[in-house]
Amino acid sequence: MMARAAAALVSGLLFGLGLAVSQMANPAKVLGFLDIAGRWDPSLALVLAAAAGVATIGYRRVLSRPKPALAPAFNLPRKTGIDAKAVIGAALFGMGWGLAGLCPGPAFAALAFGQLEILFFIGTMGLGLHLARQMN
Repeated sequence: MMARAAAALVSGLLFGLGLAVSQMANPAKVLGFLDIAGRWDPSLALVLAAAAGVATIGYRRVLSRPKPALAPAFNLPRKTGIDAKAVIGAALFGMGWGLAGLCPGPAFAALAFGQLEILFFIGTMGLGLHLARQMN
């Protein structure tokens, strides 16, 4: 159990460091990337491409094993199709990202920079999660 907690802590710290270094926790930088019709800043495209490459390699390596290193079995989603809930969820996520310049991971990472106004985003995100659970 301690090894899993340590792995989670190290993974979270590494993820947060990556978000900070890449400026994904900077809403102005993200909004500049999303503004393709205005003053577009393409620099985050490199971050996204690198993340996709690392994830592709990582998933292939990990899923080739019979089981995870720190769990008895893989816990993979059973649902693989695209349905209305997935499309609506993706659209809401994209709209929120475009309006605020943040998504959940970078929002929490932004707290480390003392951006306390991010608490409003995190609070409303929590409310949205609560409402979504009530609808299921």
